[in-house]
Amino acid sequence: MPALYIGHGAPPLLDDPLWSGQLASWARDLPRPTAILIVSAHWESAPVSLSATAAGTPLVYDFGGFAQRYYEMTYVTPDASALARRVAAMMPDREPVHQHASRGLDHGAWVPLKIMYPDADIPVLQMSLPTQDPYRLLEIGRRLRPLRDEGVLVVGSGFLTHGLPFLREFRIEAAAPGWSTEFDAWAAEALARGDVDELAAFRSKAPGMPYAHPTVEHYTPLFITLGAAADPETPGEQLIDGYWMGLSKRSLQVA
Repeated sequence: MPALYIGHGAPPLLDDPLWSGQLASWARDLPRPTAILIVSAHWESAPVSLSATAAGTPLVYDFGGFAQRYYEMTYVTPDASALARRVAAMMPDREPVHQHASRGLDHGAWVPLKIMYPDADIPVLQMSLPTQDPYRLLEIGRRLRPLRDEGVLVVGSGFLTHGLPFLREFRIEAAAPGWSTEFDAWAAEALARGDVDELAAFRSKAPGMPYAHPTVEHYTPLFITLGAAADPETPGEQLIDGYWMGLSKRSLQVA
């Protein structure tokens, strides 16, 4: 399996025919995963934590201000305990793993997966984002790399720009602000070069900061994906680009 970095949007993504069509087409072009391990921007927790593994893991409705129907959606997946045991065994002793028996899948996981795998017939495990240090995340991704040979789809779920406090309008078709387009162009060029060090130095080198990421949790899942690549410095395929509500939805697949 490849490893992916995807923009996960918000619940209204489910009603966006363009973006949801892009995600669905992407999933159809992939081999069918045996399981999915996803690291979302919306679960920052150290040490490394894993979501509940029982079949029918509940969803976390970690958003506000949307239509009631989004709070009633379900995504009933199979048991993921075998994957949880495998992931826990891959972490070093200095990186203990906490099994969070009651934590469900947040919208950074279930919103895109409802589009990509609507039958919910693949085990899904969510792993927390334990740090914002790109190099630590690269190392965690490297440890997860063998899962790909076992058919597991490793996904970092975030948003390439996420300056929500600085948006002037909240419309799907809103024009992208300069800080969003500048950061997106910088990241696209660095990804095309396979320049991991440049990407890791985003706080000092990326144009558009700190507006593009006043907090960085939507950007840093990228380093889980790059770490899981066979060679993090080999450029991946940037399969989705463009903007949603003025934010970059650029997404990446690495071999």
